[in-house]
Amino acid sequence: MEQQGTPIKPKDPDSKGMAIAALVCGIVALVLYWFPFLPYPLAILGIVFGFIGFKQSKAMGLTGVITGIITLILKAWFWIDFLSYF
Repeated sequence: MEQQGTPIKPKDPDSKGMAIAALVCGIVALVLYWFPFLPYPLAILGIVFGFIGFKQSKAMGLTGVITGIITLILKAWFWIDFLSYF
């Protein structure tokens, strides 16, 4: 008995999936900056995916890296300022 279904397509080498993931993670991390612990993993994923996706799309990969770094800098600035009051 043969199984018939949709054939598995090979990965498209022109896919910009990692660059898009970097862009989305970086922007969402920056938008959700005010939440206590949610932006950290998103910013780190944006940076990692950005470096990987930089080969696919320079603009989207770079934007993911930059927004991830800005988010981490803002969070560090927030915690330094917050702890200076105590």
